[in-house]
Amino acid sequence: MANPKRKQSKRRSANRRAGNAYKAPQFAKDTDGGAFRPHRVNPKTGMYRGRQVLDIEV
Repeated sequence: MANPKRKQSKRRSANRRAGNAYKAPQFAKDTDGGAFRPHRVNPKTGMYRGRQVLDIEV
């Protein structure tokens, strides 16, 4: 059986496991009180940084 030549460091193990950490998505609030992802166009209103950038038909 193959054996590792050297011990794997704690840092290397931690870096490998770091990708498994789950982070909940961040949300921003608009003037209506609705939530949307920051730095993206609000899909319900079509607004981005206070400007209308998409025409949303109701």
